[in-house]
Amino acid sequence: MSSAKIKKGDRVIVLTGKDKGQEGDVVRSMPKDGKVVVQGVNMIARHTKPTQADPEGGIKRREAPIHVSNVAIKDPKTGKPARVGFEVRDGKKVRVLKGSGEVLNG
Repeated sequence: MSSAKIKKGDRVIVLTGKDKGQEGDVVRSMPKDGKVVVQGVNMIARHTKPTQADPEGGIKRREAPIHVSNVAIKDPKTGKPARVGFEVRDGKKVRVLKGSGEVLNG
């Protein structure tokens, strides 16, 4: 079992790209693809035809996946991006922020 450095529910900051500096919560993590979906970041517009399921059709906006290397976890103390490492504490493998040494939940 491998552990992910960034998981669903984490507060992250975008490091590069058109949404650089924005932050949001991870809605979905895709470890096999190495991508995450962040709420309100990397929005795309999809033009859809009207169907029976969706009679309106039109332009639908949604978040597109962003590569995990382009986001970093937000340090709750400093508010800055932080790197994540792993440590064994009390017999459990936990995620730890590199700068502050703070343990992340999960």
